[in-house]
Order: sequence, then structure tokens, then C-alpha cells
Amino acid sequence: MYKVVKRLMDILIALSALTLFFPFGLLFSLLIALEDKGSPIYHQPRVGKGRKMFNLFKFRSMIKNADEILFSDLKFLEKLRSGNHKLKDDPRITRIGSFIRKYSIDEFPQFINVLKGEMSFVGPRPFRPDEVERFERENKEAKVLIDKVLSVKPGITGLWQTGGRSEVTFDQRIRIEVDYVKRCSFFLDMYIILKTPFAVLKARGAL
Repeated sequence: MYKVVKRLMDILIALSALTLFFPFGLLFSLLIALEDKGSPIYHQPRVGKGRKMFNLFKFRSMIKNADEILFSDLKFLEKLRSGNHKLKDDPRITRIGSFIRKYSIDEFPQFINVLKGEMSFVGPRPFRPDEVERFERENKEAKVLIDKVLSVKPGITGLWQTGGRSEVTFDQRIRIEVDYVKRCSFFLDMYIILKTPFAVLKARGAL
């Protein structure tokens, strides 16, 4: 019953958000394209439920060749990994990108992922493939923890998103996400949904 209600809520929330935010989405798309020519929408492979890969959609907050810069500088990559892929004064982030990241506006296109059934509105944040590979290589109990998190759909918001984001380590993040999976319920989801606007306005842990 919980899964059916959760899916119906996901569809309702996603359709409402996409409809209400559409004019603002066009505005931010234009601003992104004007500052750094290229597609305003960025997609990146993420690990979903049952380790099934999917493309995560976001408003592009970085310069066009951001990934090439990232993977060509191992020291920079390691520094980002230690901060959950968020870093103060990241030279790849554009001016409009800094604003939309601060208030999680860059996450808005993920409502498309929700409609497609790849994500839920509430759930663990989706991992990058390299995050999973690195954590499992360096931590003996990692596979059990990762499999637990990946037993549910990833979400746009969740316990980690509303509890500090980049202010916690990756290991702490995993344990927070596992805690959500163990306790997930309609009431916990509603608590997270109600807490999300305050977390966004505070911009806590957002870079």
C-alpha cells in the first residue's frame, strides 16, 4: 500500500511542480545559455534502484567541459570526493550556477526522472558510479550498505538533503541513507517533505 501511495504522490508532485515552475524553468534555461553557451540541461549517469543505471537531469550549473576538467586533475577529483562532490569556490561553477545550486533550483529537471519512474520525490540521493566503486573498494561492509540503499528508488530530497548535505562525510551520508531505508514510511516521507523548504531556504550544506 505504501509503495502505491508513494508512486501516486510522486506523479502528483512532479506534474504540479513541472506545471507551476515551467515559466521559471524557461527563464533559468535562458540565463544559463546566455552565460555559457550550450544546453541548459545537463545529464549524468547515476546508479538507481537495483543498481540499474539511468541519466539524472539537472540544470547545468557548470561550464560545458566541467567533467573533462574534473577527471583530468586527480588532486582536484580527490578533493571533491572528500566533500561529497561539493567544493567551495569550485572554478567550474558559473555565476548563475552558483545561485541555482545554493537554492537547489538545479535539481528541478529531476521531476522528469520522477515521472519516468527512475526516481521518487523522497529517497536516498542517487550515487555516481565512481562513488559506488570507490566506496566498495575502500570499505569492507560497503556492498551491504550500498545494496540496502539501492533497494529503493533514489530521491530528489531525503534525510541527507535536509540534514546538512556537504557538511557530512560520504561515510556518514551512506549511514543516513541506510537509516531512511530501514525506517521509510508515509509519515517519514511527509516529515522530510515538510522539512525540505526550510532546508532549501537555509541553503545548509549547499555549494
